[in-house]
Amino acid sequence: MQKKMRIVVVGGSSAIAEHCLRVWLADGPAEMILIGRDRSRLQRVADDLQVRSPQSSVQLVTADFLDPSGIDRTITDAFGAGRVDVVLIAHGSLPDQSECQASLELCRDAIGVNATSPVLFAEACAREMEKRNYGALALIGSVAGDRGRKSNYVYGAAKGLVTRYAEGLQHRLAKTDVKVILIKPGPTETPMTAALSQQKVKLARVEDVAAQIVKGIKAGKSVIYAPPKWWLIMLILRHLPSGIFNRLEI
Repeated sequence: MQKKMRIVVVGGSSAIAEHCLRVWLADGPAEMILIGRDRSRLQRVADDLQVRSPQSSVQLVTADFLDPSGIDRTITDAFGAGRVDVVLIAHGSLPDQSECQASLELCRDAIGVNATSPVLFAEACAREMEKRNYGALALIGSVAGDRGRKSNYVYGAAKGLVTRYAEGLQHRLAKTDVKVILIKPGPTETPMTAALSQQKVKLARVEDVAAQIVKGIKAGKSVIYAPPKWWLIMLILRHLPSGIFNRLEI
């Protein structure tokens, strides 16, 4: 009998995370721990997953995403039942850049939920995974972290921090059997990007992005651009001279 995958998702009610779980369950039953801030939203996701895979189990955990001691306890408990195959850290929010410029509180909150919180969760997970010398730790960053742009530089700065953190964690764990994966989605059709959709920005289908993420994690990639075209787009943007880049309306 095939052993069930054990999957921990931080930000279990996020659209990308939910669709990644659907892809994993298509390969067979799993034991899932969904960590989030809103139990009702987690329950909605769990109910859908149970219908899709009645043989799977889903545990729901609510937590304060900016409390270090609470994060520590939550992750220690999640790993207490045994080895975890995959951790996906998927939470975040897309702040309005102009509002962040007008309010230092909003600016602080955007950095907290998009940078500080994912790093705290990842560090707690890395400790447990390093002890066991096993598992894949995947963090969702963003293509926005590749180069600061005036349209979203507070969000981009937060995701840039996640990028540097993931690179350092990859270096730290390079000689272990723990795999650290940095995921960089482009604009994706989710509730978080509803405002972009209204602005007629072309968005990738969340189902496609999730499939690419799961495939990349399974393949052991260090960095996953989803869709893959963003690798080339961001390579070009990163290397544009400032004199040219500063004239762009992006």
